[in-house]
Amino acid sequence: MRNLRKADLLSQSDCYVKLWLPTASHQEARTRAVCNCRNPVWNETFHFMIQRQVKNILELTVCDADTFTPDDKLLTVCFDVAKIPLGEKVQLNFELNPESREVSCLEIQVDETKMKSPYTRGDFTFTLKGSYEESQDVSIGPHCRQGDSETTLFHYVKHSQPRLHMMLPKECVLCEDASARKEMDVRSPLAVPLHSLDLDKKVTVIKGESYEVSAKEEDGCKNLDLRLGFDLCAEEQDFLSKRKKVVAAALKNILHLDEDLQEDEVPVVAVMTTAGGVRSMTAMFGSLLALQNLGVLDCVSYISGLSATTWAMAKIYEDANWSQKDLRGPICDIRQHVTKSKLHCFSLDHMKYYEKELCKRKRDGHKLSYTDLWGLFIDCMIHHQESTHKLSDQQLAVNQGQNPLPVYLSLNVRDGFSTLDFKEWVEFTPYEVGFPKYGAYVRSEDFGSEFFMGHLMKKIPESHICFLEGTWSNIFSHSFMDAVYLSGHSEDFWHRWTQGTKHDIEERPALPMKPHEQPTCLSTPQGFLSNTLREMITKRPVVSTYNNFLKGLQLHNKYLENESFCMWKDTVLDTSPNELNKMGDYLKLIDTAFFINTSCPPILRPERKVDVILHLNYSGGPQTLPLDQFSEYCLAQGIPLPSTELSQEEREHLKECYVFEDSLEAPVLVFFPLECDTFQKYKAPNVERSPSEMEQGRVNVSKCDGPYSTGLLTYTEENFDKLVNLCNYNILNNKHSILQALRTAVERRKQFKNCSSPQPSKLS
Repeated sequence: MRNLRKADLLSQSDCYVKLWLPTASHQEARTRAVCNCRNPVWNETFHFMIQRQVKNILELTVCDADTFTPDDKLLTVCFDVAKIPLGEKVQLNFELNPESREVSCLEIQVDETKMKSPYTRGDFTFTLKGSYEESQDVSIGPHCRQGDSETTLFHYVKHSQPRLHMMLPKECVLCEDASARKEMDVRSPLAVPLHSLDLDKKVTVIKGESYEVSAKEEDGCKNLDLRLGFDLCAEEQDFLSKRKKVVAAALKNILHLDEDLQEDEVPVVAVMTTAGGVRSMTAMFGSLLALQNLGVLDCVSYISGLSATTWAMAKIYEDANWSQKDLRGPICDIRQHVTKSKLHCFSLDHMKYYEKELCKRKRDGHKLSYTDLWGLFIDCMIHHQESTHKLSDQQLAVNQGQNPLPVYLSLNVRDGFSTLDFKEWVEFTPYEVGFPKYGAYVRSEDFGSEFFMGHLMKKIPESHICFLEGTWSNIFSHSFMDAVYLSGHSEDFWHRWTQGTKHDIEERPALPMKPHEQPTCLSTPQGFLSNTLREMITKRPVVSTYNNFLKGLQLHNKYLENESFCMWKDTVLDTSPNELNKMGDYLKLIDTAFFINTSCPPILRPERKVDVILHLNYSGGPQTLPLDQFSEYCLAQGIPLPSTELSQEEREHLKECYVFEDSLEAPVLVFFPLECDTFQKYKAPNVERSPSEMEQGRVNVSKCDGPYSTGLLTYTEENFDKLVNLCNYNILNNKHSILQALRTAVERRKQFKNCSSPQPSKLS
């Protein structure tokens, strides 16, 4: 290295380089430190075993060694190893001016060879960093008969060059490695590189005076317990096939079609909702009632929700045939809960119940958070008695295609990053929970269980859906940076003071670049004060914590070429595979509304082929804001969505319904603001209010401190009825717009079918 900047006040840097290739080893390699030198030279060689099927990014971090304080990181170079041609040697100069891997199973066995004393007990601790188990304890002693053995297992990434760390009883031992047998007095942890041992057969690693430690490696689990792929799961495809028969019959009825629709002529219709507390839950019931009365509910294949609209969805899906029954029954039931005082939720009996359920949840193996208590509170608010319903139970409500498929939405975030900088969509259906970005899904009944490299290691009982409702509507995860973003201000000022710099650097000589290879980049970190400030302003009070089913997985070496990944690639780490590969032990989930108040992402997945979106807006404040924000997001991501431009005059005097359509690639979007356009004068389509009924048409949904404010949990009966009637009326009064959108979708499907059908050849 030439012209190294000073990190010390009175001398040049005491420089060393750390080499980290996380896809090859969990250990960092490092050079020796060259003291007080501006142009250090190391001349050291390092070896890594490369797996070409995953993304291998070598990080070279230049550090300054300090005696009394933590070593300073001066800069990091990230280099894509795939750029080096196989079998060739290359020399590069870095200008510094500004699919799932295989699992191995290691069996460790401790045999007692002789008894030193009838009271002697031998305690062993084995650690394999990067493995699922991490650390295991084994004891031998008087409770074991002569010749008995203790065995423990470690699951880890094959070819990751791990070291087995052992804390052994203090006595003389013989250590066997590839080169020699050494006798030593063990008084500190001992580390043995596994690659130095022939683990194809059982070998003795350590031999003490009274015990022997042996190891053997075997292939781990072969079949994955999660699904890797961007297609819809088999269960959802089967649902769509059954649902299209229901939709086809409904469309023929309401559109007065002469002929039955073929399966490939049936459009996919989705209802999407926005957040808004009890307001959104109440309003959703009114909208669904209107869609049912129009006969349109049977034309819908998906219903997506976030935040408090998931409360309404979870409630109605407890009935396996809810859409075939009059929804006025469930509305009467939820009316009782919304209009009664919530003080009973804080009664002594309920507090004891909360404690009992939280203790049971912890015993089951879940990691508790405050949102679990919030979920139990939600359950108390909207049920007469405690509910034991689970997400997977909703399969009974869709297995015959009798109802639309519910899709719930959340965001996965990371510590140290604002929601704008890092968030990943996580979708929940009765069949699966997963990341559309990575194409990684687990069965809904397995969500929350412990996974490693795609294998189910520890089954944990499925959560009651009330705990998921607490996650989906987690109002306690608001950080300072979230407030900055939601207030409409830029984060640039805070980025300038809290984030390091990163830019591409050219190699000399340059290597040919393939499409999926990463450019070499240079990162310069911020100092201690900036990092402290960053931690403070990105700290979230409460996040929902679940075992991470992506733990141990690594990115495929061509992940940047994948269309689905690129569709949802919008975080600051998406071109930093070593950072994305840091799949922690837990997912950290928050309410989607803290980024964009929309549940649209799941239904815009290309695999679902949605033709019509009924956008039901229940947010407070500017009614077009969620739509505007998501339109901007789709434009930036290249996601097909029709233009939603409205004039300033239209925004100031919103109508009840807008239809947006402009291209065959994008779905037809029918947008319903929460507005009282003609509802103030009409109680039903074309039925005017009498003077005595005018008060029923005055619904104030715009004021933050009004009767429908987001934080309000209890409504009067009159206000509940007004809101339900408003949402019911707005859809009934725009029947023509909805039917026209459905008719357009049918025509598009037929047009596409005719265009894609093989044409007969012409004979001359």
